[in-house]
Amino acid sequence: MKKVIAIVVLLVGINFSATAQDLKTVALEQTKGEFTQKALTLSEGTYVFEVSNNEAAAEVGLVLIEEGKDGSNPKNHIADAYVSQMVKHGKTESSKAVKLKKGTYKYFCPFNKTPQYTLTVK
Repeated sequence: MKKVIAIVVLLVGINFSATAQDLKTVALEQTKGEFTQKALTLSEGTYVFEVSNNEAAAEVGLVLIEEGKDGSNPKNHIADAYVSQMVKHGKTESSKAVKLKKGTYKYFCPFNKTPQYTLTVK
């Protein structure tokens, strides 16, 4: 029985490690009225978005939508891309893991009133 439990623990650990290695981070910085990254090109995969507030506004965030959808409608937002909490001056916050498939997306911040920038997944 101890061998079975040890094998299960080992397999869970290997699976967790492989999943963690597949997770990529995208660092985004906001300054007043804009993201410093004007466009992104990524490969298909799972990403966490880290958003930094460089004196952009009191609090900033991140909205990610599929291209062609209305960004003003929260139903169109990819909710897992939201940062865990609003990003205050000088701070960085992260999103949940977001699986991106091939296509074109738009990202922006409604609080810092940034334009909508293009994120392309190839």
